[in-house]
Parts: sequence; structure tokens; C-alpha cells
Amino acid sequence: MRHLIDSMDFSVEELEVLFNLAEKIIRNQNDFTNVANNKILATLFYEPSTRTRFSFEAAMLRLGGKVIGFSEPGSSSVMKGESIPDTIRTVGSYVDIIAMRHPKEGAPKYASYYSPVPIINAGDGGHQHPTQTLTDLLTIKETKGGFSNLTIGLCGDLKFGRTVHSLIKAMSRYENVKFILISPNELQIPEYIKTEILEKKNIPFVEVERLEEVIDTLDILYMTRVQKERFFNEADYIRLKDSYILDKEKLRLARSDLSILHPLPRVNEISYEVDDDPRACYFKQVRYGMYIRMALIIKLLGVI
Repeated sequence: MRHLIDSMDFSVEELEVLFNLAEKIIRNQNDFTNVANNKILATLFYEPSTRTRFSFEAAMLRLGGKVIGFSEPGSSSVMKGESIPDTIRTVGSYVDIIAMRHPKEGAPKYASYYSPVPIINAGDGGHQHPTQTLTDLLTIKETKGGFSNLTIGLCGDLKFGRTVHSLIKAMSRYENVKFILISPNELQIPEYIKTEILEKKNIPFVEVERLEEVIDTLDILYMTRVQKERFFNEADYIRLKDSYILDKEKLRLARSDLSILHPLPRVNEISYEVDDDPRACYFKQVRYGMYIRMALIIKLLGVI
């Protein structure tokens, strides 16, 4: 029995099998409409979610399976003080696979020690969000044809953004990848990401404050929100916030084959006028998230 707790749980070879399966689903979804017949997914979401929960539910339903679960702990016995091990043992008696989101880091891993069925980490606090990383990787593969020889710009909140940290870790396993880290000083990438991943693996990277300085060099631009609440000085936020709003004016400097990604939800960091640009891939990214979760469910259930 396999779980998916960390974005690095699968080898590069296993990821390639997963992406190939997702691509088969994209090409002909009708071939997969009954592969999870009589299987049940439990979605245990201890904190709010739109895209992640709905994409898991849509993935299972499109595979012919069924879904039960809760979208907030107030509707479960958690409110009575039930422990995670007891919840997991109970739910695992009814279902074949569990997708779990929890505000506490490490909760899905802890749950996996007690689960009789595969556990998928659907996000644990600011720690891991491995299916978002799989979504990002599939989007890159579909838009760029592969993972090597890419210059990736990561823009916005690089300090607290778990999706950014996970993507750097995942992409560090491919050849000739370069990162451009675009953020205010207050929200630079954590030191451990630089030392334990980028520097340790001799992956080239540069840190800059302004997107306009580097956008013309990028194959991929991964946008995140600059959060006002992360600044100690409001004047610094006001000075910098417009530098991290992607609009048509900034895109005039970019290459024609740029791919723009965003984990969503967005606030104002990508102008709505960008949505119609052929380089905008973030709503394709949402759909790819459903396909990669379909492939993941299939593999963890062993139904193909």
C-alpha cells in the first residue's frame, strides 16, 4: 500500500508513469469512466478548500467511483474530541482511499500510520501540498513538453508559499533548470531552500526585486500573492505591491512562448486582462489538477 504525503515520495520514473497515465486520460477520458466502480473516496477536509476538494471529488466521480466525507470538522465527530487515529481507522473501514487536508503540519503523515487504506495529503498547513506540485508538473510537461532546460521565474511570496518550496524541490531533480526568484527582501525564499536544495545540487539561481528586469528571460512564470500582512512596514508594502501585479504592460516584455502559472486563488497579482492571453495557463492548470488526481487515484488503488 502506498501513500502520497510528500511531493518527493515518488521517484522520477514513477512520476513519468503517472504523467503518461494522466495524458492518456486527457486524450480519451471515456476509457476511464468505470475503472473505479465500487470504490469510495473519503475527503476529510479539516480546513476550507475549493479547488483541491472539488478536484478530488470530480476526479473520483469521473472514474466511476463514489465520494463521502466532510468539508469542515464541525460536521464530524472531531467536534466531540475524536482523535485523528480513531477518525482514520473508522473512515478507513468504509472507504478505499482517503484525501486529507489539515491545518497542522504532519497530520496526514501521522494519519497514514493508522490508515488501512491509502492516504493522499491534500495539504497540511504551510508544509506540503503534493497534489498541487503534481498539478504544476503536469502543466509544465503539457505546455513545455518536458522538465529540462527551463528557466523558471517564481514571483511574489517566496518565503511562506508552500507551493513554491515544493515546486523547487520537485524540479531540482531535472537537468539544466534555472530559477529566477522574484520577491521583496521581506519575502525572499527561505535560507534552507537555498542551501539544502539549490546550492547543494549546484542549481543556478538569482534573486531580484523587480519582475520587469527578468521577465524576458523566462520560460515559465509562477505567480503568487504578495501578502500585506507579511510586512512590518506598510510603506514598504505600498512601495512594492504593484511590482508584483502581472498585466499586459509587463507581458509586452515577455517571450511569446512564456507559460504563466498560478496555484490560485488569486487576489490582484494577475490582472484580469491577462486571462485572454494565450500564455495564461492557470485555468488549464486547474483542469490538469483533476486529471493528475484521476491518475493518482488509479495508481494508489491499483485498479489498472
